[in-house]
Amino acid sequence: MAADSPALDILLVEDNAGDVQLIREMIKERCLSLNLLHVRDGLEALAFLRKEAPYGQAPGPRLIFLDLNLPRKDGWELLDHLKSHPDWRRIPVVVLTTSRSEHDIRRAYDAHANCVINKPLDYERFLSVWGVVSSFWFETVMLPPL
Repeated sequence: MAADSPALDILLVEDNAGDVQLIREMIKERCLSLNLLHVRDGLEALAFLRKEAPYGQAPGPRLIFLDLNLPRKDGWELLDHLKSHPDWRRIPVVVLTTSRSEHDIRRAYDAHANCVINKPLDYERFLSVWGVVSSFWFETVMLPPL
């Protein structure tokens, strides 16, 4: 992403405050021109995407990072909803999970996740993985237009 480009709006659906903070730090450390929009669960994500209160002025995200283990409406339900909706199905969804289960990985791809990334538990590995993720999604990929 060019330095003179406007900030890219990405939606992070994550209930773990520590993970949210780590991702914010990675964005700042890598000097990425990103507008990280954050909601804590699937119901908030749907309200955000529908521009319901309190998200009436929310921008449309160009990319969604989705944790699967969420309260209220979990990531599995949200992923199914996103990929079956005509206005949202083109938004790439990056699944973030601590699971290494082949069943979970297969299920995420069957639900049309664009990729599945194992969330590292230690800080150094998290930094390394985020570097690869940000290089790919923010410097290499051409995201669909809104």
